[in-house]
Amino acid sequence: MQDPSQLVVHAADGRVLTGRSFGPATGAPVLFIAGAGTGKSMCFGEDLLDSAHVRLLTMDRPGMEGSDLHAQRTLATTVDDYRVFVEAAIGEPSVPVVANSQGSVFGLGAAVAGWASQLVLVSPADEVAHPAIQAMLPAEAAQLAVLADEHPAEAARVFQSFTPEAMEQMVLAGACHSDRALYSDRRFLSLYREALEEGFANGGAGYVRDTLIAMRPWALSLDQIRIPVTVLFGEKDQSHSPDHGQILAQRIRGARRRVIPGVGGALLWTRAQAVLEATQRRE
Repeated sequence: MQDPSQLVVHAADGRVLTGRSFGPATGAPVLFIAGAGTGKSMCFGEDLLDSAHVRLLTMDRPGMEGSDLHAQRTLATTVDDYRVFVEAAIGEPSVPVVANSQGSVFGLGAAVAGWASQLVLVSPADEVAHPAIQAMLPAEAAQLAVLADEHPAEAARVFQSFTPEAMEQMVLAGACHSDRALYSDRRFLSLYREALEEGFANGGAGYVRDTLIAMRPWALSLDQIRIPVTVLFGEKDQSHSPDHGQILAQRIRGARRRVIPGVGGALLWTRAQAVLEATQRRE
């Protein structure tokens, strides 16, 4: 018998998109766009979804686990795949979107495209190709951003050398003390490793394409976003943005930015209640 939480959608070109549903089937739908190298099993706030009456939808981006590769995949095609997936799952694409870390560029793409009803960016990876941000980056990170923009094939070879184990170690190395407590939790670690296996499936093709999209110029008209946008950062987060999303929030008209004391880059999981509450924002 098929697990009802497993979702399979067929795109117009015949490609398969796979995802999952967490929480009550009758809950208010929220699309969750996970971070770097993580597939459809990555979620947050599982113990809160029933009481919040939220149905969390996730998707393997093309090239990850069960979602077919897209030979000409771009930011725009990935955003459209998310729209198709959500519409097939609930009958319409207009939903609140929670986007985390490197997945945030796709959440912003959904906001620009106009089908997301609101957007919550949680520890969003900043646009490293933006001049003001690039000027604040460590030299190595800035050089990698330039490489991704000017020599994408060479950058892709660098990203292809990455593994689920390397990603886990990088996250742990950059974690503050409070984050480490979460990342060393057996239950979370099991979930994270499962999601990484999905994210790096198919030779890491999905992760490589994600990273190229995130590190090259986004070409998104952020000033054209007309939905409520909330930007959440942990005060101790040293990895996602050099200014805790201040410039990013300023580029989005009406965006609200909140920096939460005593929290690092694991904000999505350590403050899941605040994230879910942010999806209920009213103007």
